[in-house]
Amino acid sequence: MSIAHGVRKLGVIGAGQMGLGIAFVSAVHAKVPVLLHDRSAAQVKSGLSLMDKLLAKDVAKGKLSQEAAKEARDRLTVVDELKSFRDADMVVEAVSENLALKQGIFRSLSAELSPKTILASNTSSISITKIAASTIPEGKTASDPEGQASTSRVVGLHFFNPVPVMKLVELIAAVQTSPETLDRARAFATACGKEVTSSQDVPGFVANALLMPFINEVRSFGFIAHAPDTLMLA
Repeated sequence: MSIAHGVRKLGVIGAGQMGLGIAFVSAVHAKVPVLLHDRSAAQVKSGLSLMDKLLAKDVAKGKLSQEAAKEARDRLTVVDELKSFRDADMVVEAVSENLALKQGIFRSLSAELSPKTILASNTSSISITKIAASTIPEGKTASDPEGQASTSRVVGLHFFNPVPVMKLVELIAAVQTSPETLDRARAFATACGKEVTSSQDVPGFVANALLMPFINEVRSFGFIAHAPDTLMLA
């Protein structure tokens, strides 16, 4: 029996390649209204341009009709403030891989949004448990009802780059994530046309954990002079 994701409106934080890609598959495949936020006006402009190019490309290839492309584009709305996500059922964060930055965003989202709103991070390497802990209201603890409600709706939803092309999504549970949150997040990713795999909340999750030893092996033979110490797939 399939689980309904219940996402009638999605929020996306970050209008870069990853955030825009998530907004694209959500609008085109899951067919939900998407609210897009980024602090940079230039990044928003670039993201919207990419959205138009992706839609035009799919129309040219016969993957979408002109009408379907217009409907998908009309589902995307740019918003200036995080509080604009108050009527969103899920918010996906897709900003730089910086723990403090992500914690600040999730802290603000937790204060602004309903405890029923799923808060997902697209991180490819940062602990979801640490991100979830930042949502605990000031003066409360993880064992308090308010703390449990805030942290239980946090989940990792790692889309791969480029999002419109790559089929895989990693679903990562924090220590605090509820089964309902996991089920709904999985169902939503599936509605976006993705194949979902579950990963443990360990550094790098599955993708980086598999690829980093390979890169280190190649580096040892001298094929890569300056291989990155951390592979950022997001």
